[in-house]
Amino acid sequence: MSNGTPKQSVEALNDREREILNAVVNSYIMTAEPVGSRTVVKRFGFDLSAATVRNVMADLEEQGFLQQVHTSSGRVPTDLGYRYYVDHLMHVQRLSLQERRRIEGEFQNRLDDVNAVLRHTSHLLALVTHQAGIAELPDSGQTRVQRFELMPVGENRLAVLMVDNFGTVHSMTALLGTAIEAPRLESLTNFLNHNFTGTSIGSLTESVRLKVGELLDEQRSLAQSTLEILDIMPMPREKRLFLEGTVQLFEQPEFQRLDQAKEVFGLLEEHDRLIDLLRKAVSDGEGKAIYISNCDDNMGSEGIGVVASSYHVEGKPAGLIGVLGPRRMPYSRLTSVVQYTADMVGRLLTRLGK
Repeated sequence: MSNGTPKQSVEALNDREREILNAVVNSYIMTAEPVGSRTVVKRFGFDLSAATVRNVMADLEEQGFLQQVHTSSGRVPTDLGYRYYVDHLMHVQRLSLQERRRIEGEFQNRLDDVNAVLRHTSHLLALVTHQAGIAELPDSGQTRVQRFELMPVGENRLAVLMVDNFGTVHSMTALLGTAIEAPRLESLTNFLNHNFTGTSIGSLTESVRLKVGELLDEQRSLAQSTLEILDIMPMPREKRLFLEGTVQLFEQPEFQRLDQAKEVFGLLEEHDRLIDLLRKAVSDGEGKAIYISNCDDNMGSEGIGVVASSYHVEGKPAGLIGVLGPRRMPYSRLTSVVQYTADMVGRLLTRLGK
């Protein structure tokens, strides 16, 4: 679960330092205000003097886990402090029965294709977490063609419709050099459905290309015609992810500064970067799929945190969902929300894909 800073060992801090760091992080998550020693003593009931806590906080600052915004202010966690909290101190909060039922209830509506499921997922994550909700469409390797339909839409123009295993209809058109007669078009449609149902959309052209070398006579001619159509037809480029709840981000204190808001807004506009962040979160997750930005990681996303999880279709990782917000997020709760939702999405898409 690397994020560009060296992972600290559990032994890096003693018990007292761990307890006080945990208290500071949790207090800052709740209030977004720098945390003083008296606040730690009162809020968390430590049997220590404020002076003792202050000394420990100074030691944590010297080690790079906390920082002081102003000379006379309390302290806030650094990237390293958040990372240590997530890796060693955080306990994933179990969702209540009411919360689980709410998430399950949101998926009881009729959601009959993958776009509807994942659009609803991003909306649900934003609604439940008050952060930005992100849902990535399944990888093209998981998207298989269930049915083909070819039809003329003009003298030399051909429409190709493909229905995939998640219920999505992909439509493309190809401009042909000469018109194809109806009987030939019917033969091509039957050829595709007979030979390539179940083929992933991403590998369809290559599958037809390989088939050309295996067939003879009329079947080879049909395969060659199909390949010529696919070669001149742009394959579908579907929206890769759904993003909801971005307005809520700019209500967070961290994003009130104009320069920070611009940076986050720019990130949200670039879906490829968002997918990279989701993947970075889960690349070495060890059960806690959390990315915390760092000024040295070259992701162009300083000041944000991401909690993500992959969802599985037929037992295989198919895509990612997650939430994005300020580094000061309630990671313990969001981790359970995202993981539970990912399980729901995976089960639903597995049923759709059958």
